[in-house]
Amino acid sequence: MPCALTIAGSDSGGGAGIQADLKTFHAHGVHGLSAITAITSQNTCGVNAVHAVPLAHVRSQLAAVFGDFPVAAVKTGMLGSAAVTRLVAREMAARKPAWLVVDPVMIATSGARLLDEQAVDILAGELIPLADVLTPNLPEAEALLGRPIRTPAECDAAGAALLGLGAAGVLLKGGHADGAEVVDRYYDARGVLELRHPRLPLEGHGTGCTLAAAIAAELAQGRSPRSAVRRAVAYVDRALRRSYRPGGGDVHVLRH
Repeated sequence: MPCALTIAGSDSGGGAGIQADLKTFHAHGVHGLSAITAITSQNTCGVNAVHAVPLAHVRSQLAAVFGDFPVAAVKTGMLGSAAVTRLVAREMAARKPAWLVVDPVMIATSGARLLDEQAVDILAGELIPLADVLTPNLPEAEALLGRPIRTPAECDAAGAALLGLGAAGVLLKGGHADGAEVVDRYYDARGVLELRHPRLPLEGHGTGCTLAAAIAAELAQGRSPRSAVRRAVAYVDRALRRSYRPGGGDVHVLRH
């Protein structure tokens, strides 16, 4: 069984972060490994507090995992601070995993900030250039590029600009756009691949985490990036259709 590693924050509500990633790995037949960067106090109503894991312990978790397991793919999620972002970038540059999926988590569904503003430059300059697949949603892409993204032409320009940061492939997620269809656009050296599916009348929790984890799991199973992205998008769509509301908030948690 291949092993995949998630480097991300813990969601006490069980719908996103490390918890969603490990459920996704398990559903894909991949052994899940984790390095926790932050412990959040959150539920389906929002994020109440964030406790950063000390830098030395993040490094220790990575050393323990890479020292024992054959890591086939790595997925990064919430990193939280400039220091952790730089540490993860340097560890990935040194350890050179076969596949690296970077989900540039910046803002929670509830609107809570999950990445220090100082960390954005480090993310763009040190971690994204190592990524085999980068998975920003539209607000994250706007934050990385410093400009609005509204039209299909602006999406294509953003895809090219994000590839210019050094990522081998960019999945620009369309969930925050308007329209009856969600259009996810995958950009790589071959051009653009559009993935369309009907917009569901619900607000999902942990969709971005699950999508990036599913891509990493598919890569760990031997898929090509384009095949991994296509299959991961379909997986999230199915999980959203089976989603449920476990708490008092309006968000739906994916059923894996």
